[in-house]
Amino acid sequence: MGARSKARKRAVDVLYEADLRGVDAVTLLAERVGSPDVPPINDYTIGLVEGVTGHRARIDDLISEHAEGWTLQRMPGVDRAVLRVGLYELLWAADVPDAVAIDEAVELAKQLSTDDSPRFVNGVLGRIAVIADQLRAVL
Repeated sequence: MGARSKARKRAVDVLYEADLRGVDAVTLLAERVGSPDVPPINDYTIGLVEGVTGHRARIDDLISEHAEGWTLQRMPGVDRAVLRVGLYELLWAADVPDAVAIDEAVELAKQLSTDDSPRFVNGVLGRIAVIADQLRAVL
């Protein structure tokens, strides 16, 4: 697993935990940075968590619009975290190709969630990828 893949997984872990505990993800991450109790946190992980948190309202709106048959609250928490990271990279991380953002999110869903999650994540991000250029133009 590459450094960025590991950073993505760590970001998903932090976002999932923050969601589960009902706390701010950036605050949770800040408590861990530099702590002797946890391994060092990669700068890319920090950037993902801060980016997702900074654009969370728009990210959640887009996920809700494109997750056919699912509300944000009804989907598994891990899937929410994976989709948030994937969508952030898809729309705001200019150095990450769209296909890579989607593939990495699908791979995380395979590793961390249910058997149906990879297909679900791929479908949601794929639908958004079709209109990604239009979305980026108004962000």
